[in-house]
Amino acid sequence: PPPSVRVLSAARDLPAGTPLTAADLGHVDLPPPAVPSGALRSSAVGRVLAGPMRKGEPLTDARVLGEALLKGYAPGTAATPIRIADRAAARLLHPGDRIDVLSAPPAEGPEQHGARVVVSGVPVVAIPPAVEDGGQEGALIVLATDRAQALALAAAPQPLSLTITAN
Repeated sequence: PPPSVRVLSAARDLPAGTPLTAADLGHVDLPPPAVPSGALRSSAVGRVLAGPMRKGEPLTDARVLGEALLKGYAPGTAATPIRIADRAAARLLHPGDRIDVLSAPPAEGPEQHGARVVVSGVPVVAIPPAVEDGGQEGALIVLATDRAQALALAAAPQPLSLTITAN
């Protein structure tokens, strides 16, 4: 058989902000010239996706949030990207700000109960520059969270708007 290089890949379609588990990862064997720069070959369990991935797509260092982002935070802290509803609000944030993230039902629809706090007092670690990303609304921000907070953010019902309040 021709030579190949085994690299990690997405086992299924994965949204941005996913804390990777063993079930999220597979392997793909590629001819050496087809291996992307920065392809990950060993475990990435616990790393967090910076952007969405399609099933079978090779996992590279550019697809996961870097550990340097969390220097000085407690062990087990995850860099968790979220998309907030208001791009202008993101411009008011700075790394180190502590925020509450709220979810609120849409203005129209049967569920008219108020907003709820998803996470409270979490630090902002990055505000990536806005890019035209094919219809994604709002603004992306990255928070330093523990596992429970990351899961709460990932589980926030959709379609809901995420809003921030500075602490």
